[in-house]
Amino acid sequence: MQPSGYTSANTSALSPSLDATFGALADPTRRAILERLLEGEASVTELAAPFSLTQPAVSKHLKVLEAAGLISVGKDRQRRPRKLEPEPLREAGSWLQRLRDVWEADYQRLDQLLARLQDGNDS
Repeated sequence: MQPSGYTSANTSALSPSLDATFGALADPTRRAILERLLEGEASVTELAAPFSLTQPAVSKHLKVLEAAGLISVGKDRQRRPRKLEPEPLREAGSWLQRLRDVWEADYQRLDQLLARLQDGNDS
């Protein structure tokens, strides 16, 4: 959902995928699953092992991650390993970087102001 008055070519193109990415990342279990997948592919059983959740509960988390495009399902004989897909995370990182750039510019202006104020007090 795009708030009225805040539309731009950049945000409207990425909004659905960003919403799905941040929605998926909102849950600590899903973030932990992604952390595990940084090490490489894993089956549902392997991904469920460290959690005190049922395998169906972990499968629900995996479906959310898959719907967001954060993971994909492979096929290796009888196994269906999950694999991390980095592109949605890159898009989220780019979006966050734009915010960081704004904050950094604000901090630089604040540093300049403080330096001017300090110079005025030193004389």
